[in-house]
Amino acid sequence: MSYDYLWHIALILISTKILGMITRRFQMPQVVGALLAGLLLGPRLGTISTVAYMLLGLAGLPIFSEGGGIWYIFKPSFGYIIGFCLGTYVTGLIAERLKQKTVFHYLLANLAGLMIVYACGMVYYYVICNYVIDTPIGIWPLILYCFLLAVPGDIALSVLGAVIAKRVRPVVLQYLFDSKSNVRLEREELVK
Repeated sequence: MSYDYLWHIALILISTKILGMITRRFQMPQVVGALLAGLLLGPRLGTISTVAYMLLGLAGLPIFSEGGGIWYIFKPSFGYIIGFCLGTYVTGLIAERLKQKTVFHYLLANLAGLMIVYACGMVYYYVICNYVIDTPIGIWPLILYCFLLAVPGDIALSVLGAVIAKRVRPVVLQYLFDSKSNVRLEREELVK
């Protein structure tokens, strides 16, 4: 039995913790770890890794920004973690289908995934606050606090993620899909 999936989960956890230490000001450094998983591992493996990350956090490991545990589903910010899974898939799918593997194109894939994360996060935040924990929030405060104030930092981290992906993706692909695999890598991506 292969335990390669543990490397995938470790990639997300390590990148999240390192980016969290570097960017203490930003509330969600995990978003870059999730988007990097999509860029580096592709839509399938990236999503599996992100779902595993979410399940480990719900099982009680303190890997989310405010800890972990099953009770976390009642936190308004849990919607962003659900969004990580969908955003990872979208980012990986776009990155996989890119004809030109440039930093700019990886950034566009990251931004698409980021918008998915924010859409899921904001809808979940609104529903949990207004209908579950009874701390109502209006649409405009939601947009201000959950998007406008948070997105500049995540855009900056998305740029960093695109640069990292441009450098690291060919190596990861070579590791994941060696000569025994039936998956054919694009020659230009491995050369650059």
